[in-house]
Amino acid sequence: MRTEVVIKYLGIILLVNAAMLFVAFLISVLLQETSTIPLLFSTLVCVILGIFPLIFVERVHDISFQEGLSIVVIGWTMTCIAGMLPYIMWGGEFSLVNAFFESVSGYTTTGSTILTDVEALPKGLLFWRASTHWLGGIGIVAFVLLILPKSRNPRLKLMNVEISEIARQNFRYTTRRVLGMLAGVYLLLTLAETLLLNLAGMGLFDSIAHSFATIATGGFSTRNLSVAYYDSLAIEIIIVVFMVLSGMHFGLLFTTFTGKPQNIFRSKVALSYVGAMAVGMLLVAANLYWLGYHSPGQALRTAMFQVASVGTTTGFATEDTAAWPSFSILILIWFTIQCAMAGSTSGGLKFDRVYLMVHSLRKQLRLLKHPNAVVTLRIDGQVIDESLERQTLVFILMYVLVFVTSTLLLTLLDVSLLTAFSASIACLGNVGPGFEHVSSMGNFSELPAAGKFVLSIVMLLGRLEIFSVLGFLSTLRGR
Repeated sequence: MRTEVVIKYLGIILLVNAAMLFVAFLISVLLQETSTIPLLFSTLVCVILGIFPLIFVERVHDISFQEGLSIVVIGWTMTCIAGMLPYIMWGGEFSLVNAFFESVSGYTTTGSTILTDVEALPKGLLFWRASTHWLGGIGIVAFVLLILPKSRNPRLKLMNVEISEIARQNFRYTTRRVLGMLAGVYLLLTLAETLLLNLAGMGLFDSIAHSFATIATGGFSTRNLSVAYYDSLAIEIIIVVFMVLSGMHFGLLFTTFTGKPQNIFRSKVALSYVGAMAVGMLLVAANLYWLGYHSPGQALRTAMFQVASVGTTTGFATEDTAAWPSFSILILIWFTIQCAMAGSTSGGLKFDRVYLMVHSLRKQLRLLKHPNAVVTLRIDGQVIDESLERQTLVFILMYVLVFVTSTLLLTLLDVSLLTAFSASIACLGNVGPGFEHVSSMGNFSELPAAGKFVLSIVMLLGRLEIFSVLGFLSTLRGR
Protein backbone atom coordinates (compact mmCIF):
# COMPACT_ATOMS: atom_id res chain seq x y z
CA MET A 1 0.00 0.00 0.00
CA ARG A 2 1.32 3.44 -0.97
CA THR A 3 1.11 5.69 2.08
CA GLU A 4 1.56 8.87 0.04
CA VAL A 5 -1.53 8.05 -2.06
CA VAL A 6 -3.67 7.61 1.06
CA ILE A 7 -2.32 10.86 2.53
CA LYS A 8 -3.18 12.75 -0.66
CA TYR A 9 -6.85 11.74 -0.47
CA LEU A 10 -6.94 12.43 3.27
CA GLY A 11 -5.77 15.95 2.45
CA ILE A 12 -8.71 16.46 0.09
CA ILE A 13 -11.09 15.24 2.81
CA LEU A 14 -9.65 17.79 5.25
CA LEU A 15 -10.15 20.58 2.71
CA VAL A 16 -13.82 19.66 2.30
CA ASN A 17 -14.20 19.99 6.07
CA ALA A 18 -12.31 23.28 5.99
CA ALA A 19 -14.86 24.72 3.53
CA MET A 20 -17.78 24.07 5.91
CA LEU A 21 -15.74 25.27 8.90
CA PHE A 22 -15.11 28.52 7.06
CA VAL A 23 -18.85 29.05 6.51
CA ALA A 24 -19.42 28.48 10.24
CA PHE A 25 -16.61 30.97 10.96
CA LEU A 26 -18.27 33.62 8.74
CA ILE A 27 -21.56 33.16 10.62
CA SER A 28 -19.71 33.56 13.92
CA VAL A 29 -17.95 36.71 12.69
CA LEU A 30 -21.21 38.20 11.43
CA LEU A 31 -22.89 37.63 14.80
CA GLN A 32 -19.73 38.54 16.80
CA GLU A 33 -19.78 35.31 18.80
CA THR A 34 -17.35 33.57 21.15
CA SER A 35 -16.89 30.71 18.67
CA THR A 36 -15.05 32.91 16.11
CA ILE A 37 -11.48 32.05 17.17
CA PRO A 38 -12.12 28.28 17.65
CA LEU A 39 -13.70 28.06 14.19
CA LEU A 40 -10.95 30.13 12.53
CA PHE A 41 -8.19 28.07 14.14
CA SER A 42 -9.90 24.80 13.16
CA THR A 43 -10.31 26.04 9.58
CA LEU A 44 -6.64 26.95 9.32
CA VAL A 45 -5.52 23.60 10.76
CA CYS A 46 -7.62 21.69 8.20
CA VAL A 47 -6.42 23.91 5.33
CA ILE A 48 -2.74 23.60 6.25
CA LEU A 49 -2.86 19.83 6.83
CA GLY A 50 -4.99 19.33 3.75
CA ILE A 51 -3.08 21.39 1.24
CA PHE A 52 0.44 20.03 1.82
CA PRO A 53 -0.29 16.55 0.39
CA LEU A 54 -1.78 18.17 -2.73
CA ILE A 55 1.41 20.16 -3.26
CA PHE A 56 4.01 17.49 -2.55
CA VAL A 57 2.30 14.25 -3.69
CA GLU A 58 2.05 13.63 -7.42
CA ARG A 59 -1.28 13.19 -9.15
CA VAL A 60 -2.77 9.71 -8.64
CA HIS A 61 -4.23 7.82 -11.62
CA ASP A 62 -4.90 4.51 -9.96
CA ILE A 63 -5.47 3.14 -6.45
CA SER A 64 -5.72 -0.39 -5.11
CA PHE A 65 -8.69 -1.74 -3.18
CA GLN A 66 -6.56 -1.83 0.00
CA GLU A 67 -5.69 1.85 -0.48
CA GLY A 68 -9.37 2.60 -1.00
CA LEU A 69 -10.21 0.85 2.28
CA SER A 70 -7.55 2.84 4.11
CA ILE A 71 -8.75 6.15 2.64
CA VAL A 72 -12.34 5.50 3.71
CA VAL A 73 -11.66 4.15 7.22
CA ILE A 74 -8.84 6.56 8.11
CA GLY A 75 -10.69 9.40 6.38
CA TRP A 76 -13.78 8.95 8.54
CA THR A 77 -11.72 8.64 11.72
CA MET A 78 -9.53 11.65 10.89
CA THR A 79 -12.59 13.72 9.99
CA CYS A 80 -14.15 13.01 13.38
CA ILE A 81 -10.93 14.06 15.12
CA ALA A 82 -10.74 17.27 13.06
CA GLY A 83 -14.42 17.97 13.73
CA MET A 84 -13.90 18.00 17.49
CA LEU A 85 -11.38 20.89 17.39
CA PRO A 86 -13.95 23.75 17.53
CA TYR A 87 -15.73 22.06 20.43
CA ILE A 88 -12.57 21.61 22.51
CA MET A 89 -11.40 25.17 21.92
CA TRP A 90 -14.81 26.64 22.74
CA GLY A 91 -15.05 24.73 26.03
CA GLY A 92 -18.30 24.60 27.96
CA GLU A 93 -19.48 21.02 28.32
CA PHE A 94 -16.90 19.80 25.80
CA SER A 95 -14.21 17.78 27.54
CA LEU A 96 -11.90 15.79 25.26
CA VAL A 97 -14.11 12.68 25.34
CA ASN A 98 -17.32 14.72 25.06
CA ALA A 99 -16.00 16.63 22.04
CA PHE A 100 -14.97 13.39 20.31
CA PHE A 101 -18.36 11.80 21.05
CA GLU A 102 -20.26 14.83 19.70
CA SER A 103 -18.10 14.96 16.56
CA VAL A 104 -18.47 11.24 15.83
CA SER A 105 -22.20 11.45 16.53
CA GLY A 106 -22.50 14.31 14.06
CA TYR A 107 -20.51 12.83 11.17
CA THR A 108 -22.05 9.37 11.53
CA THR A 109 -25.49 11.06 11.61
CA THR A 110 -26.28 9.35 14.90
CA GLY A 111 -27.55 12.44 16.69
CA SER A 112 -26.76 11.29 20.23
CA THR A 113 -25.49 14.21 22.29
CA ILE A 114 -23.67 14.89 25.55
CA LEU A 115 -25.08 18.43 25.72
CA THR A 116 -27.53 19.27 28.47
CA ASP A 117 -28.05 22.79 27.08
CA VAL A 118 -27.85 22.88 23.28
CA GLU A 119 -29.15 26.44 23.17
CA ALA A 120 -26.07 27.67 25.07
CA LEU A 121 -23.95 27.11 21.95
CA PRO A 122 -23.33 30.14 19.70
CA LYS A 123 -24.89 29.91 16.23
CA GLY A 124 -21.56 29.52 14.49
CA LEU A 125 -20.90 26.37 16.51
CA LEU A 126 -24.51 25.18 16.04
CA PHE A 127 -24.06 25.56 12.28
CA TRP A 128 -20.84 23.55 12.40
CA ARG A 129 -22.62 20.89 14.49
CA ALA A 130 -25.39 20.71 11.86
CA SER A 131 -22.80 20.68 9.05
CA THR A 132 -21.16 17.54 10.43
CA HIS A 133 -24.52 15.84 9.89
CA TRP A 134 -24.85 17.14 6.35
CA LEU A 135 -21.30 16.13 5.38
CA GLY A 136 -21.67 12.72 7.00
CA GLY A 137 -25.11 12.04 5.53
CA ILE A 138 -24.08 11.73 1.92
CA GLY A 139 -20.63 10.62 3.07
CA ILE A 140 -17.52 12.73 3.33
CA VAL A 141 -15.84 10.41 0.81
CA ALA A 142 -18.70 10.97 -1.66
CA PHE A 143 -18.00 14.70 -1.55
CA VAL A 144 -14.37 13.95 -2.38
CA LEU A 145 -15.40 11.69 -5.26
CA LEU A 146 -17.48 14.50 -6.75
CA ILE A 147 -14.47 16.82 -6.99
CA LEU A 148 -11.99 14.20 -8.23
CA PRO A 149 -10.71 14.50 -11.80
CA LYS A 150 -12.29 12.14 -14.34
CA SER A 151 -10.10 9.20 -13.49
CA ARG A 152 -12.51 6.28 -13.35
CA ASN A 153 -10.49 3.77 -11.35
CA PRO A 154 -9.92 5.72 -8.10
CA ARG A 155 -13.53 6.89 -8.07
CA LEU A 156 -14.84 3.36 -8.66
CA LYS A 157 -12.61 1.82 -5.99
CA LEU A 158 -13.62 4.37 -3.37
CA MET A 159 -17.31 4.12 -4.20
CA ASN A 160 -17.21 0.33 -3.88
CA VAL A 161 -15.88 0.76 -0.33
CA GLU A 162 -18.11 3.69 0.68
CA ILE A 163 -21.40 2.25 -0.68
CA SER A 164 -22.31 -1.28 0.43
CA GLU A 165 -23.08 -3.97 -2.16
CA ILE A 166 -26.73 -4.21 -1.20
CA ALA A 167 -27.10 -0.44 -1.70
CA ARG A 168 -25.61 -0.72 -5.20
CA GLN A 169 -28.31 -3.12 -6.38
CA ASN A 170 -30.35 -0.29 -7.91
CA PHE A 171 -27.39 1.74 -9.23
CA ARG A 172 -27.21 0.79 -12.92
CA TYR A 173 -25.20 3.82 -13.98
CA THR A 174 -21.57 4.85 -14.21
CA THR A 175 -19.82 5.96 -11.03
CA ARG A 176 -19.95 9.61 -12.06
CA ARG A 177 -23.65 9.31 -12.84
CA VAL A 178 -24.37 7.67 -9.48
CA LEU A 179 -22.54 10.41 -7.59
CA GLY A 180 -24.37 13.09 -9.54
CA MET A 181 -27.70 11.44 -8.71
CA LEU A 182 -26.84 11.24 -5.02
CA ALA A 183 -25.72 14.85 -4.83
CA GLY A 184 -28.67 16.13 -6.85
CA VAL A 185 -31.29 14.37 -4.73
CA TYR A 186 -29.46 15.35 -1.52
CA LEU A 187 -29.36 19.05 -2.44
CA LEU A 188 -32.93 19.11 -3.75
CA LEU A 189 -34.34 17.55 -0.59
CA THR A 190 -32.31 19.89 1.63
CA LEU A 191 -33.43 23.03 -0.22
CA ALA A 192 -37.08 21.91 -0.41
CA GLU A 193 -37.32 21.14 3.31
CA THR A 194 -35.57 24.37 4.30
CA LEU A 195 -38.07 26.38 2.27
CA LEU A 196 -41.11 24.51 3.61
CA LEU A 197 -39.99 24.70 7.25
CA ASN A 198 -39.39 28.42 6.88
CA LEU A 199 -42.86 28.90 5.36
CA ALA A 200 -44.33 26.88 8.25
CA GLY A 201 -42.97 29.39 10.76
CA MET A 202 -39.52 28.09 11.67
CA GLY A 203 -36.71 30.67 11.55
CA LEU A 204 -34.30 30.50 8.60
CA PHE A 205 -31.29 29.41 10.66
CA ASP A 206 -33.27 26.70 12.44
CA SER A 207 -34.82 25.64 9.12
CA ILE A 208 -31.36 25.09 7.60
CA ALA A 209 -30.06 23.24 10.67
CA HIS A 210 -33.12 20.98 10.91
CA SER A 211 -33.03 20.29 7.15
CA PHE A 212 -29.36 19.30 7.40
CA ALA A 213 -30.30 16.93 10.23
CA THR A 214 -33.43 15.53 8.55
CA ILE A 215 -31.99 14.79 5.11
CA ALA A 216 -28.88 13.29 6.70
CA THR A 217 -31.21 11.36 9.08
CA GLY A 218 -29.11 12.73 11.92
CA GLY A 219 -31.28 14.43 14.52
CA PHE A 220 -29.16 17.27 15.94
CA SER A 221 -31.59 20.05 16.81
CA THR A 222 -30.85 23.66 17.74
CA ARG A 223 -33.33 23.38 20.63
CA ASN A 224 -33.15 21.56 23.97
CA LEU A 225 -36.64 20.15 23.43
CA SER A 226 -35.88 19.13 19.84
CA VAL A 227 -38.89 19.49 17.51
CA ALA A 228 -41.24 19.55 20.53
CA TYR A 229 -40.06 23.15 21.07
CA TYR A 230 -42.11 24.36 18.09
CA ASP A 231 -45.34 22.52 18.99
CA SER A 232 -46.44 22.82 15.35
CA LEU A 233 -48.36 20.13 13.48
CA ALA A 234 -47.32 21.63 10.12
CA ILE A 235 -43.61 21.48 11.03
CA GLU A 236 -43.94 17.91 12.28
CA ILE A 237 -45.71 16.75 9.10
CA ILE A 238 -43.04 18.37 6.90
CA ILE A 239 -40.24 16.72 8.89
CA VAL A 240 -42.00 13.32 8.85
CA VAL A 241 -42.40 13.44 5.05
CA PHE A 242 -38.73 14.31 4.53
CA MET A 243 -37.55 11.76 7.09
CA VAL A 244 -39.40 9.01 5.22
CA LEU A 245 -38.08 10.26 1.85
CA SER A 246 -34.52 10.43 3.21
CA GLY A 247 -34.89 6.84 4.38
CA MET A 248 -35.49 5.68 0.81
CA HIS A 249 -32.94 4.56 -1.77
CA PHE A 250 -31.70 7.78 -3.40
CA GLY A 251 -31.40 6.02 -6.75
CA LEU A 252 -35.12 5.23 -6.63
CA LEU A 253 -35.91 8.80 -5.59
CA PHE A 254 -33.96 10.05 -8.62
CA THR A 255 -35.75 7.75 -11.06
CA THR A 256 -39.09 8.71 -9.50
CA PHE A 257 -38.38 12.44 -9.80
CA THR A 258 -37.27 12.02 -13.42
CA GLY A 259 -40.25 9.84 -14.44
CA LYS A 260 -38.30 6.64 -15.11
CA PRO A 261 -40.14 3.27 -15.14
CA GLN A 262 -38.06 1.88 -12.26
CA ASN A 263 -39.36 4.02 -9.40
CA ILE A 264 -40.66 3.96 -5.84
CA PHE A 265 -44.18 2.95 -6.87
CA ARG A 266 -42.91 -0.15 -8.70
CA SER A 267 -40.37 -1.21 -6.08
CA LYS A 268 -41.67 -3.92 -3.75
CA VAL A 269 -38.88 -3.11 -1.28
CA ALA A 270 -39.79 0.59 -1.14
CA LEU A 271 -43.51 -0.11 -0.84
CA SER A 272 -42.86 -2.69 1.88
CA TYR A 273 -40.66 -0.18 3.74
CA VAL A 274 -43.42 2.46 3.69
CA GLY A 275 -46.01 -0.18 4.62
CA ALA A 276 -43.97 -1.41 7.59
CA MET A 277 -43.55 2.18 8.77
CA ALA A 278 -47.31 2.80 8.50
CA VAL A 279 -48.15 -0.39 10.42
CA GLY A 280 -45.69 0.60 13.16
CA MET A 281 -47.27 4.05 13.45
CA LEU A 282 -50.79 2.60 13.71
CA LEU A 283 -49.79 -0.01 16.31
CA VAL A 284 -48.08 2.58 18.53
CA ALA A 285 -50.96 5.05 18.12
CA ALA A 286 -53.50 2.36 19.06
CA ASN A 287 -51.43 1.34 22.09
CA LEU A 288 -51.06 4.94 23.31
CA TYR A 289 -54.78 5.61 22.90
CA TRP A 290 -55.96 2.28 24.34
CA LEU A 291 -53.94 2.76 27.54
CA GLY A 292 -55.09 6.36 27.95
CA TYR A 293 -51.82 8.14 27.20
CA HIS A 294 -53.35 10.39 24.51
CA SER A 295 -56.53 11.24 22.65
CA PRO A 296 -56.90 9.51 19.23
CA GLY A 297 -55.60 12.52 17.27
CA GLN A 298 -52.66 13.19 19.58
CA ALA A 299 -51.77 9.49 19.74
CA LEU A 300 -51.60 9.28 15.94
CA ARG A 301 -49.64 12.54 15.70
CA THR A 302 -47.07 11.46 18.28
CA ALA A 303 -46.76 7.90 17.00
CA MET A 304 -46.38 9.08 13.40
CA PHE A 305 -43.48 11.37 14.30
CA GLN A 306 -41.62 9.10 16.71
CA VAL A 307 -41.85 5.93 14.61
CA ALA A 308 -40.67 7.83 11.52
CA SER A 309 -37.89 9.44 13.55
CA VAL A 310 -36.56 6.15 14.93
CA GLY A 311 -37.34 4.08 11.84
CA THR A 312 -35.28 6.38 9.62
CA THR A 313 -32.49 6.78 12.26
CA THR A 314 -33.13 10.54 12.44
CA GLY A 315 -33.72 10.79 16.18
CA PHE A 316 -35.79 13.98 16.51
CA ALA A 317 -38.30 14.01 19.36
CA THR A 318 -41.68 15.49 20.19
CA GLU A 319 -42.15 13.45 23.36
CA ASP A 320 -40.17 11.42 25.90
CA THR A 321 -40.67 7.87 24.63
CA ALA A 322 -39.10 6.42 27.80
CA ALA A 323 -42.45 7.03 29.52
CA TRP A 324 -44.38 5.04 26.91
CA PRO A 325 -45.93 1.58 27.54
CA SER A 326 -43.76 -1.50 26.99
CA PHE A 327 -45.46 -2.54 23.74
CA SER A 328 -44.74 0.83 22.09
CA ILE A 329 -41.15 0.76 23.36
CA LEU A 330 -40.64 -2.70 21.83
CA ILE A 331 -41.99 -1.46 18.49
CA LEU A 332 -39.50 1.43 18.60
CA ILE A 333 -36.66 -0.94 19.52
CA TRP A 334 -37.50 -3.07 16.47
CA PHE A 335 -37.38 -0.02 14.18
CA THR A 336 -34.11 1.03 15.87
CA ILE A 337 -32.64 -2.30 14.74
CA GLN A 338 -34.26 -2.52 11.28
CA CYS A 339 -34.17 1.16 10.19
CA ALA A 340 -34.68 2.36 6.61
CA MET A 341 -33.51 1.39 3.11
CA ALA A 342 -30.03 0.78 1.75
CA GLY A 343 -28.86 3.56 -0.57
CA SER A 344 -30.30 6.18 1.79
CA THR A 345 -28.65 8.23 4.54
CA SER A 346 -30.12 5.88 7.14
CA GLY A 347 -28.07 3.57 9.35
CA GLY A 348 -29.00 0.30 11.05
CA LEU A 349 -29.34 -3.16 9.55
CA LYS A 350 -31.26 -1.62 6.63
CA PHE A 351 -34.76 -2.69 5.61
CA ASP A 352 -33.37 -4.26 2.40
CA ARG A 353 -31.32 -6.77 4.39
CA VAL A 354 -34.33 -7.74 6.52
CA TYR A 355 -36.46 -8.03 3.36
CA LEU A 356 -33.77 -10.14 1.68
CA MET A 357 -33.42 -12.47 4.66
CA VAL A 358 -37.21 -13.03 4.87
CA HIS A 359 -37.31 -14.00 1.19
CA SER A 360 -34.15 -16.07 1.60
CA LEU A 361 -35.87 -17.95 4.43
CA ARG A 362 -38.88 -18.61 2.19
CA LYS A 363 -36.49 -19.91 -0.46
CA GLN A 364 -34.84 -22.29 2.03
CA LEU A 365 -38.23 -23.59 3.22
CA ARG A 366 -39.19 -24.27 -0.39
CA LEU A 367 -35.93 -26.14 -0.93
CA LEU A 368 -36.67 -28.28 2.12
CA LYS A 369 -39.93 -29.38 0.47
CA HIS A 370 -38.39 -29.73 -3.01
CA PRO A 371 -34.64 -30.49 -2.56
CA ASN A 372 -34.01 -30.86 -6.31
CA ALA A 373 -35.77 -27.65 -7.32
CA VAL A 374 -33.85 -24.73 -8.80
CA VAL A 375 -35.07 -21.70 -6.86
CA THR A 376 -33.93 -18.25 -7.91
CA LEU A 377 -34.33 -15.35 -5.51
CA ARG A 378 -35.46 -12.16 -7.22
CA ILE A 379 -36.06 -8.75 -5.65
CA ASP A 380 -37.54 -5.97 -7.78
CA GLY A 381 -36.77 -7.99 -10.91
CA GLN A 382 -33.11 -8.49 -10.07
CA VAL A 383 -31.61 -11.93 -9.45
CA ILE A 384 -29.90 -12.02 -6.06
CA ASP A 385 -26.65 -13.92 -6.07
CA GLU A 386 -26.18 -16.47 -3.31
CA SER A 387 -22.96 -14.72 -2.29
CA LEU A 388 -25.01 -11.63 -1.40
CA GLU A 389 -27.37 -13.80 0.65
CA ARG A 390 -24.40 -15.21 2.60
CA GLN A 391 -22.86 -11.77 2.98
CA THR A 392 -26.14 -10.42 4.37
CA LEU A 393 -26.37 -13.26 6.90
CA VAL A 394 -22.78 -12.71 8.03
CA PHE A 395 -23.40 -8.97 8.34
CA ILE A 396 -26.46 -9.53 10.54
CA LEU A 397 -24.48 -11.91 12.78
CA MET A 398 -21.62 -9.41 13.06
CA TYR A 399 -24.11 -6.64 13.80
CA VAL A 400 -25.60 -8.62 16.70
CA LEU A 401 -22.11 -9.48 17.99
CA VAL A 402 -21.08 -5.81 18.05
CA PHE A 403 -24.09 -4.51 19.95
CA VAL A 404 -23.99 -7.43 22.43
CA THR A 405 -20.29 -6.73 23.06
CA SER A 406 -20.97 -3.01 23.45
CA THR A 407 -23.81 -3.73 25.90
CA LEU A 408 -21.54 -5.98 27.98
CA LEU A 409 -18.79 -3.35 28.10
CA LEU A 410 -21.23 -0.65 29.21
CA THR A 411 -22.73 -2.83 31.95
CA LEU A 412 -19.16 -3.58 33.07
CA LEU A 413 -18.85 0.21 33.57
CA ASP A 414 -21.92 0.10 35.88
CA VAL A 415 -24.40 1.40 33.29
CA SER A 416 -27.93 0.02 33.80
CA LEU A 417 -28.97 -2.80 31.45
CA LEU A 418 -31.74 -0.96 29.57
CA THR A 419 -29.56 2.13 29.12
CA ALA A 420 -26.60 0.03 27.95
CA PHE A 421 -28.71 -2.11 25.62
CA SER A 422 -30.66 0.74 24.01
CA ALA A 423 -27.61 3.04 23.78
CA SER A 424 -25.62 0.31 22.02
CA ILE A 425 -28.37 -0.40 19.48
CA ALA A 426 -29.02 3.31 18.94
CA CYS A 427 -25.34 4.11 18.38
CA LEU A 428 -24.62 1.10 16.17
CA GLY A 429 -27.70 1.90 14.07
CA ASN A 430 -26.80 5.62 14.06
CA VAL A 431 -30.29 6.28 15.45
CA GLY A 432 -29.53 8.61 18.36
CA PRO A 433 -31.89 8.23 21.31
CA GLY A 434 -32.29 5.08 23.36
CA PHE A 435 -34.34 4.57 26.50
CA GLU A 436 -34.09 5.18 30.25
CA HIS A 437 -31.18 7.62 30.86
CA VAL A 438 -30.51 8.15 27.12
CA SER A 439 -34.12 8.60 26.01
CA SER A 440 -35.45 10.94 23.32
CA MET A 441 -35.60 13.84 25.79
CA GLY A 442 -32.41 12.84 27.60
CA ASN A 443 -28.74 12.82 26.63
CA PHE A 444 -25.55 10.80 27.04
CA SER A 445 -23.80 13.22 29.44
CA GLU A 446 -24.13 10.96 32.52
CA LEU A 447 -22.37 7.99 30.93
CA PRO A 448 -18.78 7.38 32.09
CA ALA A 449 -16.01 8.66 29.82
CA ALA A 450 -14.97 5.11 28.87
CA GLY A 451 -18.59 4.36 27.93
CA LYS A 452 -18.74 7.41 25.65
CA PHE A 453 -15.53 6.28 23.95
CA VAL A 454 -16.91 2.75 23.44
CA LEU A 455 -20.09 4.17 21.90
CA SER A 456 -18.04 6.49 19.67
CA ILE A 457 -16.27 3.45 18.20
CA VAL A 458 -19.63 1.68 17.85
CA MET A 459 -21.05 4.68 15.93
CA LEU A 460 -18.12 4.54 13.50
CA LEU A 461 -18.56 0.79 13.06
CA GLY A 462 -22.22 1.36 12.28
CA ARG A 463 -21.53 4.11 9.75
CA LEU A 464 -18.81 2.09 8.01
CA GLU A 465 -21.03 -1.02 8.15
CA ILE A 466 -18.44 -3.17 10.01
CA PHE A 467 -17.00 -4.94 6.91
CA SER A 468 -14.95 -1.93 5.85
CA VAL A 469 -13.29 -1.75 9.27
CA LEU A 470 -12.63 -5.50 9.32
CA GLY A 471 -11.17 -5.31 5.81
CA PHE A 472 -8.94 -2.41 6.84
CA LEU A 473 -7.69 -4.26 9.93
CA SER A 474 -6.98 -7.38 7.87
CA THR A 475 -5.03 -5.20 5.43
CA LEU A 476 -2.88 -3.92 8.29
CA ARG A 477 -2.24 -7.46 9.50
CA GLY A 478 -1.24 -8.51 6.01
CA ARG A 479 1.44 -5.84 5.67
